[in-house]
Amino acid sequence: MNARGGGDLPVDPARLRAQFPALTDTDVAAYVEVTRRILAERRPDARAALTRQLVAQGRRARERAAAGERLSEDDSLTARYLAAVEKMQGRIG
Repeated sequence: MNARGGGDLPVDPARLRAQFPALTDTDVAAYVEVTRRILAERRPDARAALTRQLVAQGRRARERAAAGERLSEDDSLTARYLAAVEKMQGRIG
């Protein structure tokens, strides 16, 4: 996965890095991967449902990680995505 190019994304990753300096390479990579997954859904209602599901999965994964549980690759990805979004919303970072 290439987090450097962003032609299929609503915002180029380079612009995100400039606007949100707290974002790490890992944050941007997670944001790019999950955003592409969301945008692959053609129907707006399916896209919205997937977004809600992925954010909820990220929250659950973060709670499990805080409790010392080992996360699957997909759970880890959604937790990193959630952290990236929160940094961009000014909640952390």
